[in-house]
Amino acid sequence: MSAEVFFVDARSTSHEEGLISKLRRLIEKMNFSGFLSPNDLVGVKLHFGERGHTRYLRPIFVRPIVEEIKSVGAKPFLTDSNTLYRGARSNSVDHIVNAILNGFDYAVTGAPIIIADGLRGKNFVVKKVNLPRFKQIKIAGEIYYADALVVLSHFKGHIQFGFGGALKNVAMGCASRGGKQAIHSQLSPQVNLDRCIGCGTCAKWCPVRAIKIRNGKAVIDLNKCIGCGECTVSCPQGAIAIRWGDETVAEQERLAEYAYGILEDKKGKVCFFNFLMDITPLCDCVGWADVPIVPDIGILASFDPVAIDKASADLVNEEIGIESSALGRRLEKGEDKFRALFPQVDWTLQLKHAEELGLGTTDYKLIKI
Repeated sequence: MSAEVFFVDARSTSHEEGLISKLRRLIEKMNFSGFLSPNDLVGVKLHFGERGHTRYLRPIFVRPIVEEIKSVGAKPFLTDSNTLYRGARSNSVDHIVNAILNGFDYAVTGAPIIIADGLRGKNFVVKKVNLPRFKQIKIAGEIYYADALVVLSHFKGHIQFGFGGALKNVAMGCASRGGKQAIHSQLSPQVNLDRCIGCGTCAKWCPVRAIKIRNGKAVIDLNKCIGCGECTVSCPQGAIAIRWGDETVAEQERLAEYAYGILEDKKGKVCFFNFLMDITPLCDCVGWADVPIVPDIGILASFDPVAIDKASADLVNEEIGIESSALGRRLEKGEDKFRALFPQVDWTLQLKHAEELGLGTTDYKLIKI
C-alpha cells in the first residue's frame, strides 16, 4: 500500500501563498490531534546547526509546528543529542548556547531546549533489538522517554549516506554518543600526503585524538580511529578520503536499524517534515555551508520516514543541478545529484534496508496541497 507524502512547493506569490502559510496548511493536513494527546511531552527533533553554518533549518519554520503541538494541549520541547566530535555541540551547555546563537531561543520558537542525552552525552537507554547488525542500541534518554516525536529534517547531501533526511535525523540524532560511534564504525580514512599541508584542522575535530601532525603531515592511528568521518569533511585541502570498500553497505544498514529501533516504541506517535530548501552538498554538522546543489523545492510531510526520504530524493533528482555548485556541472532532470557528489555511495541502501525491516515503504503517493 502506498504511503501518503504531502507537499507544498517553495513558490510564494502573495501573503496567502507565502511559505509560512503553506507550512500551516501542511501542518493542518497532518492533524496533530489525531496522534498527540493532552499533556504529551513531545520532542521536536531537529538539528540546531553547527557554529559557522548558515543554511540549517530556519527557526521561523519551527514556531508554527510548536504552536500546533500546544494547541492540542501537548508540551513541546526542541531536542537533539550531543555530537561525537568536539565542537560547539559536544556537551549540553555549549549545545544550548549554540542553538540560541543560531536563533532557536524561546522567544523565536516558543519551546524550551532539552538536549536529549544529558550534560556530557551519558544519559541514554540501552534497548535490546533483534536485528541483523545490532542486538542492542543506545538511545538518548529524553528521546526514549518522550511521549511523541515531530521530526524536522533539513534535507541535504551527506558524504557517508548520500543524503541526510528523516532516517538520518532519527538514527544519528537520537542515538547516544556511543550509538553514533557504533553506526559509524569501521570506515577507514586515508591521508593524501601530496595535498596535506599539516594545518591540524583534522586533528582538532577528531573526537578520539587519533590524528597527529608529524613532519608537517597528518598521520591517522587506525587503531584509535572510530570511522566517524569528521576528518574527511573538516580538511580544508580535501586531503583525507574514506576507503569505502563494502563498508558503505554496512553503515547504511546500521543507520536504518538505529532508526527502526528508536521509532519502534513510538508507533502512531511520530510524524516527519522534510525541508527541501538550501539543499547543500554536506551535512549541517560542518562549520560552513556551500551553495545549494539545486533550487529550493518546498516542504514535505508524512507519517512514513522511508516514503518521505524517497520522495525528497526523487524531487531533488528531478531538478536541474546548479552548475556553479559542488556538482561541478549542469545535471539534467532525472540525473542522480547525490551519486554525482559521492560516487561511492548508493543512497538507496538505507531506504532498502529500512523497508526490509518494516519501518516504511518506498512506494509513495505525492499529494500536493
